[in-house]
Amino acid sequence: MILTIVLAILAALFLSPILIVVMNSFKSKLFISNEPFSLPNPDTFSGGENYITGSQKIKFFNAFGYSLFITVFSVLGISLVTSMLAWYLTRVKTRFTTFAYYLLVFSMIVPFQMVMFTMSKTANMLHLDNPIGILVLYIGFGAGLGTFMFSGFIKSIPLSLEEAAMIDGAGPITTFFLIVFPILKPTAITVAILNTMWVWNDYLLPYLTIGTEYKTIPVAIQYLRGGYGAVDMGAMMAMLVLAMIPIIVFYLSAQKYIIRGVVAGAVKG
Repeated sequence: MILTIVLAILAALFLSPILIVVMNSFKSKLFISNEPFSLPNPDTFSGGENYITGSQKIKFFNAFGYSLFITVFSVLGISLVTSMLAWYLTRVKTRFTTFAYYLLVFSMIVPFQMVMFTMSKTANMLHLDNPIGILVLYIGFGAGLGTFMFSGFIKSIPLSLEEAAMIDGAGPITTFFLIVFPILKPTAITVAILNTMWVWNDYLLPYLTIGTEYKTIPVAIQYLRGGYGAVDMGAMMAMLVLAMIPIIVFYLSAQKYIIRGVVAGAVKG
């Protein structure tokens, strides 16, 4: 009983910021600063005005298109590349593969701020400062976690399955896509979920690389800040709600796979 109460309190604390944002998205911007925690009433309710104003100011649907494109193809790339890499590093035991694996694991603990200036300069030199080029950057930054999780799962797959496929005449590519990858489904979904939440909400990497020409949703929302610190809080709250809806729906529809995949990826060979 006590545990239930404690968990209910924690849930309320975690959900309260989202509820506050939703409430304020329906208030006139003149009342948000004075009454941030009150429910909308006939005097403060603005209907959908904030949503319309915000969408027009930041060209929300253009930003949504860029965010959707970058997120979908980055996550697909991370899932495919890291699963294939993890399979190779796990099955082929050499000094090089061992070094490469630990190098990728080490990259997980390096703060992004340590490499962001050299990364943005390199991206500019290699012409990766566009919605297609940034996919390469996301695949690189997501390689560490993805490879780590896939490697842990692959160690639990019996090698006899792959040997049987090879005896039947299957090559490495056929063996991977027809035998190994279907077994990796729980971990692949987990990797996809975690990276979707990261890429969709990421602000710093798109801002540093593709800048203002191809604004994603997090970057576009920042442009609701006017000069001298002025902020259209009503429009900003409304745009934050629209930005949260897709990722919340995606997370709720796939959350059952997270624990299953994380547990599976923690198996050690």
